Amino acid sequence: MMTSKPNTIDEYIAAFPTDVQTVLQQVRATIRKAAPDAQETIKYAMPTYVLDGNLVYFAAFQYHIGFYATPTGNEAFTEDLSGYKTGKGSIQFPLSQPMPLDLITRIVRFRVAENQKRARLKTKTKA
Repeated sequence: MMTSKPNTIDEYIAAFPTDVQTVLQQVRATIRKAAPDAQETIKYAMPTYVLDGNLVYFAAFQYHIGFYATPTGNEAFTEDLSGYKTGKGSIQFPLSQPMPLDLITRIVRFRVAENQKRARLKTKTKA
């Protein structure tokens, strides 16, 4: 697993075993498709997507993919996430199960809409 801080998402993914790389690439492609205008970066040593603020982060662990749709992604999908271990702002998708790519898509789209709405409101208050 990771021994040094990655500078890019490609570096991050390359540091994992091939089977985990495949899952990480699926998650990455899903996020990119759901938020094509988002910028990819590394924050907190994790792949991060930014569009009018932070959208989502993800990270690989020994037994799961951590997915972070803070601050509100978990709250909006409580029922959908009931089968997964969650924490404040975190979701654990087990590597032993197929990634819920449709759910990830819906969460990312929700976060895009939320960030864009917040950005519009911010613009209006400045005008």
